[in-house]
Amino acid sequence: MNTLNRIQNIFRDIIDDSGLILSIESTPDDIEAWDSLAHINIIAACEEEFGIKFDIRDITSIKGVDDLFQTIERKIKQ
Repeated sequence: MNTLNRIQNIFRDIIDDSGLILSIESTPDDIEAWDSLAHINIIAACEEEFGIKFDIRDITSIKGVDDLFQTIERKIKQ
């Protein structure tokens, strides 16, 4: 399963919407339930799913799915 699909499954679980379709361009403006609490839960779930750790700079720079995807890909390669 590719990274974007894994991220989508995390979003579906956290915001409780099994039909959610993410795109790389998705942002909190596109997904009503993506609020600050959901954001933290998504970050924590991504850390667990991908076996990575985000630092505060990473967390504050994630403004959409593309940022999240790029950060995960970079962390996986480290």
